Amino acid sequence: MTTLDPKGDGAQALDRALSLLRLVGARSRDGLRLSDIVSESGLAKPTVHRMLKALERNGFVEQSSETRLYHLGPEAFVLGVLATERFGIHRLASGALQRLSAASEDTVFLSVPRDGHAVCLERVDGAFPIRTHVLQAGDRHPLGVGAGSLAMLAAMPDNEASAILDLITPELEAKYPSYSPAFLQQEVAATRSQGYAFNPGHLLAGSWAIGVAVLNPAGECVGALSISAIEARLGEARRNELAPLLRNEAQKLTARLARPESPSRATETARAPLRMRKSS
Repeated sequence: MTTLDPKGDGAQALDRALSLLRLVGARSRDGLRLSDIVSESGLAKPTVHRMLKALERNGFVEQSSETRLYHLGPEAFVLGVLATERFGIHRLASGALQRLSAASEDTVFLSVPRDGHAVCLERVDGAFPIRTHVLQAGDRHPLGVGAGSLAMLAAMPDNEASAILDLITPELEAKYPSYSPAFLQQEVAATRSQGYAFNPGHLLAGSWAIGVAVLNPAGECVGALSISAIEARLGEARRNELAPLLRNEAQKLTARLARPESPSRATETARAPLRMRKSS
């Protein structure tokens, strides 16, 4: 196999190449132009081009011959499949996502914490014709930014949450100026008080969401389930209907993490789907 050998310091080059892989992965469905990757990475065009070619030779990205857009390649898929068994929450959450999507008719997300960030692993769209597009599978934001992300931050011990806020403060100041550490501390307190995280369009105007954390049997936060909808569909009354559904599915996931089932059973949806009142 061709080795990844861009010029420059090895560790720095590897860090840069992996950051490009992550960037392409977050937008793989639609694809990214070379100019977009250069702009968003902040790296020089020759460096980006050289690293993308190395990743392409190794099968981790591919460039469409028709559109010239970059997407994830087959080797990225293989690694993702291999990682599924270790990070079993993705496999175990399939039924929960389908049930929540069917019951709410809105968009449901599974996210996990990673290095001070929330990474969206899966998005399932409901039947309601108007959807929000604030989050896609592969997207990552600092913990606290977004409903599922905030739910995870609030579920962590104070010392851990404080350390994360210290870690992400430079990124918040640069890219999320409305999310100051003081603001997030207030949001964490509110989340703990009401039992779910609520994002009334802070990240994208008109896109509201609620979320709850998923804990493992040891009580550690390992993910979050969230539901996103347009503002008109997430008023207080409807939030009070959806929050118990989210908490119930999160509790089921905690129990399943203690007793993981086989992949074939884990991906089944419930025979008795969730029920809730229709909302206009």
